[in-house]
Amino acid sequence: MSAVFNFTFVPWFRSVAPYIHLHRGKTFVVALAGEAIAAGKLPSVAQDLALIQSMGVKVVLVHGFRPQVNEQLAAKGHAALYSHGIRITDGVALDCAQEAAGQLRYEIEAAFSQGLPNTPMAGAQVRVISGNFVTARPVGIVDGVDFKHSGLVRKVDTAGILRSLDFGAMVLLSPFGFSPTGEAFNLTMEEVATRVASELQADKLIFLTETPGIRQSPQEPEGEDNPIDTEMPLAAAEALLAQLPPAQLPTDPAFYLQHCVRACKAGVERSHIIPFAVDGSLLLEVYVHDGIGTMVIDEKLEEVRQATGDDVSGILQLIEPFEKDGTLVKRNRTEIERDADHYTILEHDGVIFACAALYPYPEARTGEMAAVTVSPQSQGQGDGDKIVRRIEQRARAMGLTSIFVLTTRTMHWFLKRGFQPVDPDWLPEARKRKYNWDRKSQVLVKKLV
Repeated sequence: MSAVFNFTFVPWFRSVAPYIHLHRGKTFVVALAGEAIAAGKLPSVAQDLALIQSMGVKVVLVHGFRPQVNEQLAAKGHAALYSHGIRITDGVALDCAQEAAGQLRYEIEAAFSQGLPNTPMAGAQVRVISGNFVTARPVGIVDGVDFKHSGLVRKVDTAGILRSLDFGAMVLLSPFGFSPTGEAFNLTMEEVATRVASELQADKLIFLTETPGIRQSPQEPEGEDNPIDTEMPLAAAEALLAQLPPAQLPTDPAFYLQHCVRACKAGVERSHIIPFAVDGSLLLEVYVHDGIGTMVIDEKLEEVRQATGDDVSGILQLIEPFEKDGTLVKRNRTEIERDADHYTILEHDGVIFACAALYPYPEARTGEMAAVTVSPQSQGQGDGDKIVRRIEQRARAMGLTSIFVLTTRTMHWFLKRGFQPVDPDWLPEARKRKYNWDRKSQVLVKKLV
């Protein structure tokens, strides 16, 4: 095994470890579009879901079958009919839907049963349980359109699903529901997944779709000037949804976004839209800080706050690489534990991504901002600015009129944020006595107005 592989693998594995701990015991509802299966993505998705489940996540998988039903209809010379973004399910379409669902359920169960050596599924034992967990009712007649055997979710057997998840199984749901009289109704994958996630109060609802995510300006073409929104607060998602035309096709921006909003309003804290075209997109979204698609959140995941003793290990892990390369002065655990309340941290999903400490010198009405650190995973995203602003707020609250930093490598970063260079003799007497003249750190000061 090459040293280069070791060098890259170990830091990578350590970087995902916090997310492994964070998601253990959580419940994810994953909605797999039928288009993904038609594109041949089922084997890789099954491998990724098996891996996610092996790390302690409870998984409910809801599959779609839109293209498969359309293929069955075309083979029978029958047109696919839609209205209001919902399939009109006549007798022929219902037969095609049942046939497609049966075939896909077989394929999905087979994909999770693989276990050949030297494959990602080697040693995996994924038990898949499916059943009549969803009770349905007819859509009925809407605006003069009779939807026939198309239905809506009436009730979800949450107790049955939870028992299956607690048993260690993955629950597989087809977009079908049954009435108390035994009548079958064709449902939409999106509604089933949203209702199930809402009823279970799942931790995540993930749509694995043909859509790469939601762009800031959906009317404009995708590009560097119109990137995907990786994180969208619920209020912003609702505002965007109000501006978009009603969705008719899965490629319409509002199609999946409306379900993400509905789920978040029902108590699902995080709903995701990610592309199946990118290999490993599930893993990238769940175990990498910025993910790959769009996440709609019902809370602000980032929290800037004063550190406590419980944060010491996270602070040490964050600053250690910068101490090793000489960017920061070495600090030991005892020192950080003693000064924990001096630190401000930026925490995201339980992981510390930025920090800084404030040491006041009240007699000179100034304070030192030290150990300013931003994780390489989130540099360039404004985390450093958030930390500096909070340090400035804390300094003003103490009655300080300025803050200063000592740096050997990041002078330009501070200059761009309003700091000005001064001679080391400017330092308060107590700090000047501790100044390391061999290190020759630049002293930069910012006045607080």
